[in-house]
Amino acid sequence: MRKLMVTTFLSLDGVVQAPGGGDEDRDGGFEHGGWAVPHIDQRFLEQVPSVTGRAGALLLGRRTYDIFAATWPLAGTDDPIGARMNSLPKYVASRTLDTVSWQNSTLLTGDVPEAVRKLKQGEGGEIQVHGSGGLIQTLLRHDLVDEFHLLVLPVLLGSGKRLFAEGTVPAGLKLVENATLSTGVVVSTYVREGTVEYGAIGPETGNW
Repeated sequence: MRKLMVTTFLSLDGVVQAPGGGDEDRDGGFEHGGWAVPHIDQRFLEQVPSVTGRAGALLLGRRTYDIFAATWPLAGTDDPIGARMNSLPKYVASRTLDTVSWQNSTLLTGDVPEAVRKLKQGEGGEIQVHGSGGLIQTLLRHDLVDEFHLLVLPVLLGSGKRLFAEGTVPAGLKLVENATLSTGVVVSTYVREGTVEYGAIGPETGNW
């Protein structure tokens, strides 16, 4: 079984919309596009190859695919991240695209959750989801995410699309890695583990 990993920028109040540019996603009148860029430092950039190097394939939503397909092919052959992104197999979930032209890209057809389940059952390395906030909601509703690689930025946005929206399946997680960058970005990796556990606390319970 192939692991599916989601990696995304996240504001402290849970927003994932348009971290990389002003016109990336203005749905809902969102005015904070590009909010992650000032917090990207050299240490972050040095960590990216270690993440993309684990990937056996990318799984992308239509908007993220459009952005990546317009930029990564412009990277030189000496750019290790660009070379990796261009060479990886890419699977695109979209209700509007008829074709995909970025090298090694395949358009998923039919029921997306079922198509993703089949990808996870196949051969190959880790399937990585970058960006793709709308697609992530589908994956969360169907409990298809095995690992979260979250870059939590010290900003509050107050509005915008959130990572864990309504429809997220309750799940237990385990923190397996955590680091803080000089810009205040907290990089945390959580793996799926079991179910949500419950309890009670207070003087009357003895747990105080």
